[in-house]
Amino acid sequence: MARLLSSNAVLKAIATLPAALSSRSVIGPFYPSGLKYSTSVPGDPDTHEDFRPTNKIQSSDVSLKDVVEQDVKENPVMIYMKGVPDFPQCGFSSLAVRVLKHYNVPLSARNILEDAELKSAVKAFR
Repeated sequence: MARLLSSNAVLKAIATLPAALSSRSVIGPFYPSGLKYSTSVPGDPDTHEDFRPTNKIQSSDVSLKDVVEQDVKENPVMIYMKGVPDFPQCGFSSLAVRVLKHYNVPLSARNILEDAELKSAVKAFR
């Protein structure tokens, strides 16, 4: 019982420290201004050229439809996934890769998070 009381006293003492109280005042003023600098617009003209998303395929003469078609023809199993097989970035991609590796299925993959246009081309492919 004495340990329980002493641990409660320690927790109360920590909660009343000036650092714990000052964190509320630090977060408050910065929160509203933090959102006005956030952007999710791809190719935002206000974004510096170094930070804009790039399309590696766009620089070549091959269309995205041709790239998807070539991928499907040349590979017995082609996965368009979030991430890469060694580092999947969603649960479904992770599960798909684990199942295929478990059965020793040779697979090729492309990361659709790198290129939104590639993702659209895959959805339109039939």
